[in-house]
Amino acid sequence: MENIKKYLPWTIRIIISFLFLISAVAKLYPSPYFAISTFEVKQLYPMGFSEDVAVFFSRILIGIELALGILLLQNNYLRRIIIPATLLMLLVFTTHLTIDTIQNGGNSGNCGCFGSLLPMTPIEAIIKNVVAIILLAIYLYVVPKITNEKSNLWVLTTVTFASILTLFMIAPIQPKVEEIITEEIEIPAVETFQSQTADTLSLGQTETTVAEEAKTETAKPVSDEPAAQKSGYAQYFSNIDKGKKILALFVPGCDHCRDVAKELTEMKAKNKNFPEVEIVFMNEEPEKIPDFFAFAGANYPYKVIEIIPFWKLLGNGKDTPGIIYLWNGNKIKEWDGINEKKFVGSELQNLLKKNYSELKK
Repeated sequence: MENIKKYLPWTIRIIISFLFLISAVAKLYPSPYFAISTFEVKQLYPMGFSEDVAVFFSRILIGIELALGILLLQNNYLRRIIIPATLLMLLVFTTHLTIDTIQNGGNSGNCGCFGSLLPMTPIEAIIKNVVAIILLAIYLYVVPKITNEKSNLWVLTTVTFASILTLFMIAPIQPKVEEIITEEIEIPAVETFQSQTADTLSLGQTETTVAEEAKTETAKPVSDEPAAQKSGYAQYFSNIDKGKKILALFVPGCDHCRDVAKELTEMKAKNKNFPEVEIVFMNEEPEKIPDFFAFAGANYPYKVIEIIPFWKLLGNGKDTPGIIYLWNGNKIKEWDGINEKKFVGSELQNLLKKNYSELKK
C-alpha cells in the first residue's frame, strides 16, 4: 500500500503527459505543414472555423497540448492550474467527440486526436479521454497532496509560449500564392503512352505541363451519351469536360496512390479506348513526382496545387487516392480512400462498357 501511494502520483502524471505529448507530435506527422493543414481541413473546417482563424487556432491548440504534456512533469501550480487545465481540455474534446458520434456515428473515420500517425475512431478517442479524466480525478481527490508544490508562474508562461512559438516556427503560415513560380524538372524515361519531354512543375496553385498522350485509335462515335455540362475542373484541365476522362487526385509520396496509378496504366494498356487520365497532385513532396510516374509505368498530364486547396478539391470527409470518372463533364462515379469507397478497377471497367442510358438504370 505504501508503494502504491509512493509511485501512483508519478505514474498518473507520466501516463497523461505521454498522451498529450504523443498527441501533439502525431499532429505533425509526416511533416508539420502538411499534417497541420490536413488537421485544419478535416477537423476544424467542419466545426465552422474559417480559413483565417483555423491557421492560428490549430497551431495554438497543438502548442498548448505540447505545453501541458511538459508541464505535467513539473511541480509549479500543478494542482491549481495544470491539472484543471488538462481536465478542461479533455472535457472539451470529449464533448465534441460525443456530439460528433451522436450526429455521424463514431465507429469509422479518424477523429484526428493522434493525426494520421495513429488513426482513432471517435468512440475509441472518447474511451481514451474518459480513462485520462478518471486518472486525473484520482490524482486530485485521492492522491495525497505533495508538500513541495511550487508557485513560479514564469515556468508556466515560458513553457506555454515557447511551445506555441515552436509550432509557428516549424509550420509557418503560408501566404496565399498570387504569382506562378515555375521550376524545371526532368521525368525519367519509362514505357508510356505519350512522348517523353521535360515537364514544368509549378509550386503553389501551379500548372505543370507534361507532353500530351499519344493519340490512340479513334473510337466510334457514341450517340448514347450524357449532355455536356461543366464539371468545375476545367481550371485544371481545359479538355476535362470533353468525352470520357479519368481525374485522379494523388499525393506524390502516397503508396496507395502509386498503386492506383499503376493499375490505371495496366488497364489503359489493355484497352485502346481507355479514357485519358489527368492528375492533380498535392504539393507535398513534389520532388517525388518523377519517381511516381516511373512506378506507375507512364506519364500523365498533371497539375500540382497547394495542400488546403487539394483537400477542398477532393471533398469534405474524403481521402486519397481519389478517382473520378467523368463523361462530358458529368460525374459518373468517384472513389476515394482505402476503405469501403476505395478504387476498384473492375467497377470502372464495367462502367466504361456501358452506354449512358444503361448507367441511368
